[in-house]
Amino acid sequence: MTAGVAIVGCGLVGRKRAAALPGGKLVVCADRAADRAQTLAASAGAAVAADWRDAVCRDDVDIVIVATTNDALVPVGLAALEAGKHLLLEKPAARSVAELEPLAALARRRNLRVRVGFNHRYHPALQKAREIANSGALGPMMFVRGRYGHGGRVGYDTEWRADPIQSGGGELIDQGVHLIDLAAWFLGPFVSIEGFAETYFWSMPVDDNAFLTLRTSSGACAFLHVSCTEWKNLFSLEIYGRVGKLAIEGLGGSYGVERLTWYRMRPEMGPPEVTTWEYPAGDHSWALEFEALLADIREDRDPTPGLVEAMAALTVVEAIYARSSHRP
Repeated sequence: MTAGVAIVGCGLVGRKRAAALPGGKLVVCADRAADRAQTLAASAGAAVAADWRDAVCRDDVDIVIVATTNDALVPVGLAALEAGKHLLLEKPAARSVAELEPLAALARRRNLRVRVGFNHRYHPALQKAREIANSGALGPMMFVRGRYGHGGRVGYDTEWRADPIQSGGGELIDQGVHLIDLAAWFLGPFVSIEGFAETYFWSMPVDDNAFLTLRTSSGACAFLHVSCTEWKNLFSLEIYGRVGKLAIEGLGGSYGVERLTWYRMRPEMGPPEVTTWEYPAGDHSWALEFEALLADIREDRDPTPGLVEAMAALTVVEAIYARSSHRP
């Protein structure tokens, strides 16, 4: 059975979601900018709702994808859950843990599935890295080193992400939650959080760089840096075990070809054995994530990553902001 989908928020991410709905059909679009909703709806043969509240209540909608500014994620999500719809809620899911808690409580009461858009987990290099790590081939985990960044664009400091009311923060809550989520995926929950967020270049009241040191209960560490003063788009995640290392570079497109390299320590040490995989095909993570939500619904299981993972990432974000002189 094909799932009926409503998309609220028809910008870049909403358009990506609309193009990646295997097993779903876009039936209605809504956006505060009517022309964006009309354009997306026309491309899919969908209806346009003048008010997003009408979109989430339609009888032919089973799943609502919320791809709005951060301040609207929870209000739209709550209305969708009240209407009995499952959710794909874009990251970071909310501006704070406290803001997200009522949504999580409602989802539990209504027995509805909420998957949070941490689509990076579904990139092929990350999937392969997870498979290798889970096999035990790296030995016990020691640490993760991650970098993620872009260079903004002219006028970036006037867009909604630069407004703390709409965004809840800067680069840390934007791209930073992806790195935090990936690091926890490989290492486990973080019990110690250190670091700071700062604004070095952009004239805006939110951070453009954040530096994090996170530790698990076992002592494994994550060293993370997110930046919108990177100038050349960059994604790098290195996962270190006692007998090997995995290095993921690139995400495709402007981030460069996605590549995974496995460095296996030899018994005599010295230069490691090296195996490299490249993934030049397009980004299928959005489609895989939607398929995972359909499986969540079909199997009546809690989505992973879902609200638990979103709250964990937001807990780190809030702790870093609390330690920073420059807060949103």
